[in-house]
Amino acid sequence: MSVVWPVTATLPLPEPMPGLEARFEPLVPGLLDAVVAVEQRAYSHPWSRGNFADALAVGYQAQCLMAGDDDTLIGYFIAMKGVDEVHLLNITVAPEFQRQGWAVLMLDALALWARGQGAEWLWLEVRLSNVRAQQVYLRRGFNRVGVRRGYYPAGRGEREDAVVMSLKV
Repeated sequence: MSVVWPVTATLPLPEPMPGLEARFEPLVPGLLDAVVAVEQRAYSHPWSRGNFADALAVGYQAQCLMAGDDDTLIGYFIAMKGVDEVHLLNITVAPEFQRQGWAVLMLDALALWARGQGAEWLWLEVRLSNVRAQQVYLRRGFNRVGVRRGYYPAGRGEREDAVVMSLKV
């Protein structure tokens, strides 16, 4: 069976907001309320507070991208290290900061960290319908390697396929 990929056009990637300085900080329990609030605004099927707390408890790589003196949360990512690979579990940019290049910055930071951990591959799943994210991943060098059928909840008892992507780091 062949899979028809919905992504055919290349979309330009904008630069992050000029003048806005950002920094990475570890995702710690004190940031969970802010992270969960962003997650709920960004997704129709968000991770729960428990999902984030569990990721922290098991020691996954969890970073927040913060800006300004008021610690504005731009985005975050959670990744799980394996033997020779890293699996990106969640990457999110707050809706008000989307389409400004912040996801690219976080992906680059994650790839650098993965390389430093001795990983050879970075893996992720993305909703088949999330064309914009697939474009970002493709532009950063990821390749489509498969489909996980019914991977994501889609509401009303339905499920959505995930595109599996990988990057040689």
